[in-house]
Amino acid sequence: MSAHHLDARGLICPLPVLKARKVLLKLAPGAVLTVRVTDDHAPKDFSLFCEEAGHRLQSVAPGADEGEVLVTIERGA
Repeated sequence: MSAHHLDARGLICPLPVLKARKVLLKLAPGAVLTVRVTDDHAPKDFSLFCEEAGHRLQSVAPGADEGEVLVTIERGA
């Protein structure tokens, strides 16, 4: 399983989700994408996105910087 990263800090939704979607479309099923975000609404938006698109939201965790969140997604089939 391969891991990929996307820095979406400073962007407000829907941009982090749209950028992640673009990356996920290029990845093989089972690949993992970690997105660094600072938008407070991003975790909920990613949860809805994954539910609708068939991806698995693996985790939402605090990042290294204050106000940063790491959203980890496993690409679906």
